Amino acid sequence: MLFNKKNAFEKRKDFRNMLDSGKLLRFPGSWSPLVSMLIEQKGFDGVYISGAVLSNDLGLPDIGMTTLTEVSQRGRAISKTTDLPSIIDIDTGFGEPMSVVRTVQELEDLGLAGCHLEDQVNPKRCGHLDNKSLVSVEEMCKKVKAAADGKRDKNFIIIARTDSRASEGLDAAIDRAKAYVDAGADMIFPEAMKDESEFEAFRKAIDVPLLANMTEFGKSRLLSYNELSNLGYNLVIYPVTTLRLAMKAVEDGLDHILKEGSQEGILESMQHRKRLYEVLHYEDYNKFDQGIFNFKL
Repeated sequence: MLFNKKNAFEKRKDFRNMLDSGKLLRFPGSWSPLVSMLIEQKGFDGVYISGAVLSNDLGLPDIGMTTLTEVSQRGRAISKTTDLPSIIDIDTGFGEPMSVVRTVQELEDLGLAGCHLEDQVNPKRCGHLDNKSLVSVEEMCKKVKAAADGKRDKNFIIIARTDSRASEGLDAAIDRAKAYVDAGADMIFPEAMKDESEFEAFRKAIDVPLLANMTEFGKSRLLSYNELSNLGYNLVIYPVTTLRLAMKAVEDGLDHILKEGSQEGILESMQHRKRLYEVLHYEDYNKFDQGIFNFKL
């Protein structure tokens, strides 16, 4: 955090330039500032902040129970530890069009590079569950337009997500996406596509950048980087992957301690303290501190 080189405006400009490059960008999900640091150090393109993961981390299901304050402040904490651009899930926007404007401007002020807004009725459901209810095209377009008109940085990316594939069909989902682009969306997020042909149909129909959601245990097959790149997609998110990895490791570790009475047998499964300090740039902080307080007069 102390040694970040880029401010929010630079990160948003980077994101816009990366989208214009035509390269498929990879944004793993982060639920912790520490995870964001690791994502950058591993060489990924950006950070994704999932609304479902933020809800789950608070012990809540992904049904729209979080508030703007909870999401935006956690988003700031997760995004500020990296020079990579971060995008965040704002569910249905935390209210009507004027509330969407406030949400977008709060996120700009807190350093985020973009957000996605979905066309579900609140309370919403996870995008890969059945029986989702949608707002009308007109109502969603008002929110998208409000978001687009309300942003003050042209490089802040407004992503419109449509959950309509499951309930209205592919053609209707594409029609919705076109309307959202006309309303001012910079990018489209078609949720819960059934197969590659549907991803391809969206690419043929939509001119703006497209986001693919590669979440585990969902309705879409986990397409590879090369497959998505060949389909012409611009950004892929892995929204819950890091949380699922962490929670499985935690659960296995707790079971081991209950069974064996000690963590001795699972030390090799842990990140070593030395590696944690490397991720944190611990020595850089030490050098900085010495440079400030251990000077000669």
